[in-house]
Amino acid sequence: MVNDRKRLWVDIDFTLRRVFGKTSFRPLQREVISAVIDGHDVFLQAATSFGKSLCFQLPAVVSHGVTLVVSPLLSLMVDQVAALEAYGIPVATINGTTPLSERKLIIEDILSGHPKIRLLYVTPEFCCTETFRRNLKRIHAQGELNRVAIDEAHCISEWGHDFRPAYKELSWFRETFKDPLVPITALTATATPKVRNDIVRLLGLDTDSMKWFHTPSARPNIHYEVKYVEELDDDIMSADEERFHDLLSWLDSVRKRRESRMNSNEAGDPIDTRPKLPPISGIVYVPFRSLADELALQLNKSGRNIRAVAYHAGLPAGDRKRIQKIWASKDPTPPEQIGPCPSFSIVVATNAFGMGIDNPHVRFVIHWAPPRSFEGLVQESGRAGRDGRAAVSIIFYNRNERDRVLERVKNDGQTGRTSNRFAPQSAGSKKHSMEARIESFNKVIAFCESTDRCRHEIIREFSGDLELETMMSSQTTRPNPTSTSPCDFACDVCKYGSAEIKRKKTEMLKATAQLEAMGAYHNSDLHTFMYYWMTYFVRH
Repeated sequence: MVNDRKRLWVDIDFTLRRVFGKTSFRPLQREVISAVIDGHDVFLQAATSFGKSLCFQLPAVVSHGVTLVVSPLLSLMVDQVAALEAYGIPVATINGTTPLSERKLIIEDILSGHPKIRLLYVTPEFCCTETFRRNLKRIHAQGELNRVAIDEAHCISEWGHDFRPAYKELSWFRETFKDPLVPITALTATATPKVRNDIVRLLGLDTDSMKWFHTPSARPNIHYEVKYVEELDDDIMSADEERFHDLLSWLDSVRKRRESRMNSNEAGDPIDTRPKLPPISGIVYVPFRSLADELALQLNKSGRNIRAVAYHAGLPAGDRKRIQKIWASKDPTPPEQIGPCPSFSIVVATNAFGMGIDNPHVRFVIHWAPPRSFEGLVQESGRAGRDGRAAVSIIFYNRNERDRVLERVKNDGQTGRTSNRFAPQSAGSKKHSMEARIESFNKVIAFCESTDRCRHEIIREFSGDLELETMMSSQTTRPNPTSTSPCDFACDVCKYGSAEIKRKKTEMLKATAQLEAMGAYHNSDLHTFMYYWMTYFVRH
C-alpha cells in the first residue's frame, strides 16, 4: 500500500543543482528518488559509489516533515550531517556523544508541530528506547513523520555479514506507523537473496507496491584477479626479501605503463609544461593491525617514492580522521609534504577502513589474504574505480591461508562477535551467525578456487543479481535480464584463459602439498607472522 499523502510536483533537477550543487543524476538515481517522493516502500541495493544517501536526502528537502535516518556508524552519521549542514539543509543527529542540552533542543523542534529539522540521524539502539519511541509516536500523530530510511539494511539479517541485533527491533516502525502509513526506504550495498528476504520480511515492506532498485554487484570497470601463492620453507628472510621485491616490481610496472601512456599522449609538449601527475591510489587489506603497521613501514622505506600509511582501529581517533580526510581528496598528498608527488599513495588497512570511506580515484584494491566474507569481498574490492575508470582487484590465495582465515571466521562465530554492545546475541542467534559466516566464506573459497568461470559471472550469481533484475524489469520497461553479463576480458580467467589459470593453481597446490607432507608451518608462530608480513605478488 502506497502512502496516500498528497504529493506536490517538484523539480528535482532544480533541487539537485540549487541545494546539492550537482549538475546531473547518476544512472538510476532519478527513478529511485521519484519512487521515494511518490510514497512507495523502496528497496535499493547499489554499490558504494552509487550515491544512495542522496536518494533519501533530496526527497527530505522537498517534502514536508521529518525523515528519520537509521545508521549503524557514528562516524558515518557525523560525516553525512556535516555535509548536509554545508549545503544549508536543517539536519540533526542524536547519539551517545550528543550533549543533553542539544538533545533537548532537537526533541523540542521535532515535537513543535512545524519542525525545521528535515533529517534526523539516529542509531538503531537509540530507536529501541521507550522515550524516543514515545516522541516518534507524537511526531506521527502530528503528521510530521515523513519517511524512515534504514541505511546498511543488511545488518537486520542473521544471514548478513554484519548482523546487528538491534536492527531486528526496527520492525516496530511498520507495526506502529500504519495510519497514515509511513513509507520505508531500505538501503544496502550487498545482500544475498536470503538477506534480501529477511530485510523485506522483518521491516514489513509492502511487496505489492514497493519498488526494487539494483545496480550490478560486479563492477564492469574492475578487473578481478586471484593470485595463487606458494608457501616456502627455505631461508625465511631471503625468501621474504625476494617476495617483497616482486611486490615493488609489480608497482614499478604499473608506474611505467602510466608514464609511457603519458609520454605518448604528450610527445610534442615540452617536459616542463606537462601536467604534474597525482599519485596512484590503492588499498591493501591485511588481516592484522601489526601487519598493517609493518607493511606500510617497509613500503615507505623501499626507495620507490611510495607514500604508505597504516589504518586500523588501534590508531587514535584523530589520526584516523586525518587519514580519512587526506584520502578523500583527489590528490591524497598531505599539504605539508615538500618535494615531488609520490608515485603511489597506499593505505595498508584492516577492514576498519570500510563504510564511509570515500575516494573515487582508487586504482587498485589488494587483499593480502582471502576476505572473511563474500559481502566483504564485493564491498572492499568495490572501493576501486568508483570514478568509473579502469581499476584492479587482486586476492592472494592458497589453501593454508584459506584454513587460517576459516579458523578466524569460526572463532568470530563462536564468540558471537557483533558490533552491538546493547543487545548480545542469543545461543540461537550465534548458531545462525556461525552458519551465515561459514556459508559466506565458502563463497569466497569458491570464487578463488574457480579456474573456468568468469569472476564477474560468479559474483553476479552469488549476489542473486538476476533475481533483482527480474523484479526491476517487471516494474519498468527495461529489457528482460540475461543469465550472463559481458566481462570483456575484465577478469583473469577471461583474459588469460582457463588453462593458464588452472596451471598456476596446480603449481600452488603442489607446493602446498609438499609443505604439508613435511609438516611445515603448522607449529611455527614466527613463520606465520613472517608469511603475513611479506606474502608476495606472483608474476604473470
